[in-house]
Amino acid sequence: MMKCLFLLCLCLLPILVFSSTFTSQNPINLPSESPVPKPVLDTNGKELNPNSSYRIISIGRGALGGDVYLGKSPNSDAPCPDGVFRYNSDVGPSGTPVRFIPLSTNIFEDQLLNIQFNIPTVKLCVSYRNWKVGNLNAHLWTMLLETGGTIGQADSSYFKIVKSSKFGYNLLYCPITRHFLCPFCRDDNFCAKVGVDIQNGKRRLALVSENPLDVLFQEV
Repeated sequence: MMKCLFLLCLCLLPILVFSSTFTSQNPINLPSESPVPKPVLDTNGKELNPNSSYRIISIGRGALGGDVYLGKSPNSDAPCPDGVFRYNSDVGPSGTPVRFIPLSTNIFEDQLLNIQFNIPTVKLCVSYRNWKVGNLNAHLWTMLLETGGTIGQADSSYFKIVKSSKFGYNLLYCPITRHFLCPFCRDDNFCAKVGVDIQNGKRRLALVSENPLDVLFQEV
């Protein structure tokens, strides 16, 4: 009996050696799984809900803070408020509530969505709740965020929410097709960072090359 076991082990030894050598020199590469999308969270750690309203708040304090709000653009002939601004301080008025409208059913990081000021308004001003990016402003040499966009259309109304390298989140502008003029869209995904520029003494959301606005989302 012992002799039979000994002979069996001798027979299996070359197979084990070959198997070890083959797998070490010729590793089998299994297909990697797609990364699981990460949900965007509000200030309470809850996942953002497309049916809920949120205030976009800056992570800074004092003059570095301030909520995002809907206001009248300087020199605009639009019949409704059509500018996306940030208050000059976190001490003062609360921001205008917004709703995030994803292409899918959930709001994930680094995925396309529309942003809409979620406020009651007259019929004339319904479209002036939807965020978009305006044309290049030759005076400020930037592209300002404004309203008058659309929902679910291939135009200049698409954004993404991504993790900030510091704290909180950043907003990106990502035109869904590349025929839109966007000198600030330079990464592989053809997106641009959203930051702040000064227009007539007010802080206006605009496309920037550096120093994006770090924000959090507070449920209303």
